[in-house]
Amino acid sequence: MTTPGEQAQRQADEQHDPGLSAIMSERRHLLNLAYRLLGSLADAEDVVQETYTRWYVMSQAQRAAVESPGAWLTTVASRICLNLLGSARSRRETYVGEWVPEPLPDPAEWIAGAAGGAGGDPADRITLDESVTMAFLVVFESMTPAQRVAFVLHDIFRYPFAEVAEIIGRRPAACRQLASSARRRIAARAQASPDAARQASVVRRFRAAWEAQDIEALLGLLDPGATAISDGGGRAIAHLLPIEGAEQIAHLYLTIARLAPRRTILERTVNGLPGLVIESGGRIETVFAFEVAEDDRITRIWAVRNPDKLQPWRLS
Repeated sequence: MTTPGEQAQRQADEQHDPGLSAIMSERRHLLNLAYRLLGSLADAEDVVQETYTRWYVMSQAQRAAVESPGAWLTTVASRICLNLLGSARSRRETYVGEWVPEPLPDPAEWIAGAAGGAGGDPADRITLDESVTMAFLVVFESMTPAQRVAFVLHDIFRYPFAEVAEIIGRRPAACRQLASSARRRIAARAQASPDAARQASVVRRFRAAWEAQDIEALLGLLDPGATAISDGGGRAIAHLLPIEGAEQIAHLYLTIARLAPRRTILERTVNGLPGLVIESGGRIETVFAFEVAEDDRITRIWAVRNPDKLQPWRLS
């Protein structure tokens, strides 16, 4: 996220480099691309920073020779992400417990909180659409790095396969196959779900049942085959393995309600859909994302407790 000091420095730099404004206008696109590829806002910001660093280490003559700076930046950012995705697989083998993508609050909330002022910088805004819901990002995690990059570039950002091929370093036909296999993975996992208003109602009833410690109400809201996943990353208490089944989940959450210290459960937007957060001692300690089926039953719960993944969150 851009701080006020960085914004002032950018304005000063633009006076010396008139082309800087056009280059920096790509920041939002690059951040949206990198977050979808990596599932981490912090890593996406690092990718964007590294991309701009590579642009400015070139000489003015080299930069002037670039026909499309926006395409150049996208290519570099995508290749950095591709390399990171390859190394992430080995890093996650040593990750403590389950790894869940980094959750995002409503942009108006995290921009203001992070930038220290109302509104923040629009260049830092992540577009919250279907491709950043927790369910979508989790499916991305099952793909190979090349599948993920090909699908995101072509199906989400509408890059032609000829350009995708240049970025990935494969033939267009191979990239078409990669995107197609990624599409099949998504189709196999996709399920009909209610609109946001209905999901909000389900999440609200889940919150009420949890606070009331009403096990029958919880069981009525949970799909019999529901799964609950918690990500503490070794930094916060979390169940290390997925919890399967409505009864097991309901009993676990009732135990949490009985044993947890005084806290407040708040309804918040999580990756563009209704979710919950737990506030305790003046800070957000857990963020919950939900997958709700068309019959208004919860099929998946993702609880993110790793504090490293909650940096964008703040209290309203």
